[in-house]
Amino acid sequence: MGKKQHVVPRNGNWAVRGAGNSRATSVHTTQAEAISAARDIAIRQKSEVVIHRPNGQIRDSDSYGNDPNPPRDRKH
Repeated sequence: MGKKQHVVPRNGNWAVRGAGNSRATSVHTTQAEAISAARDIAIRQKSEVVIHRPNGQIRDSDSYGNDPNPPRDRKH
């Protein structure tokens, strides 16, 4: 399983950053674009996307791993 991909605010834009990395993987003008890019990476790496609010607080997360017994989706 790969690193979690965090979607974080960065200087008025949104960045995708792997967990533990100091540098951004990519920077986007909207949060939706950043989430899409992070999702693509997470699917390839079988990892998780963690979406942050503009204040840095965690808003949501989605897992794209191969867990044979994933937790129930309580959001839908």
